[in-house]
Amino acid sequence: MVSPVVAGVDGSEESLAAAEWAAREAERRGRSLRLFHAWNWHPGPAGVRVDAARRRRARQVLGRAEERIRKACPTVRLEEEQVLGPATTALLRAADRADLLVLGSRGLSGFTGFLVGSVALGTVARATCPVVLVRAGEEAADEHFPEADGSPSTRTGYRDVVLGLNVALPCDAVIEFAFREAQLRRARLRAVYAWQQPSVLGLGPGEIALVDDPGRAEEWQSFLSAVLRVWRDKYPEVEVVETVVRDKPSTALVRAASGASLLVVGRRPSARPAGPSTGPVTHAAIHHAGCPVAVVPHEPHG
Repeated sequence: MVSPVVAGVDGSEESLAAAEWAAREAERRGRSLRLFHAWNWHPGPAGVRVDAARRRRARQVLGRAEERIRKACPTVRLEEEQVLGPATTALLRAADRADLLVLGSRGLSGFTGFLVGSVALGTVARATCPVVLVRAGEEAADEHFPEADGSPSTRTGYRDVVLGLNVALPCDAVIEFAFREAQLRRARLRAVYAWQQPSVLGLGPGEIALVDDPGRAEEWQSFLSAVLRVWRDKYPEVEVVETVVRDKPSTALVRAASGASLLVVGRRPSARPAGPSTGPVTHAAIHHAGCPVAVVPHEPHG
């Protein structure tokens, strides 16, 4: 059975934008789209009335999302599913059966970034499949370059797919996801690695010269090229731009994502007993990037 693209919908504008983005992605991948809605059951006489109302609302939420998708992507194969249970738990189960999970994030502005709710953040941190977060107001034209006169268009080429990469710990799953997304869009892939000079306080007596080493950027550039070489060979049709900058990784990625169609970052499994975590760079990306963000889970050495 071919896994669908799943979009979590709750009636909010950000979830409707996510559902529409998911429909376009399902068409690019040749997959069906499953609209997914979860609601809690309440026992007792009062709970019966509440649940009847929630069932009606669930049908309305799914109906509204379906109506929007039928207008935007009339040929996509569409399914619906509503389940009982806490939203995060239900979404994590849905992710186990999905090719991709798409959720909405409440965007404020390019300066304040995303307000990522607890459901979305909890799902991103533990999902077994890649999760894409989409802000409210995201439209099909936002994925494309504007026309020559500056007007928005869906007839032009796709904007860059940006890949945030750590050349010291590269991960095949994250890199391949980014190359595939660029391939599906016939878009350019911009691979970004940000490095920082080591602190003098953290160096040994014979390592002080590393702080001002003029060749360090060239070394990182060579490492990045070596990491991507096999993927260039596997996806020869994808144009790749390699970017190495001296900056904080989170800052560099948010800047690179400005004007991109998609930002791809990784998430390693969390061993923290306090709960799941996305890691500081991915956390910054999903809160502040101005385009949809794909978070790809991966093993430490996978």
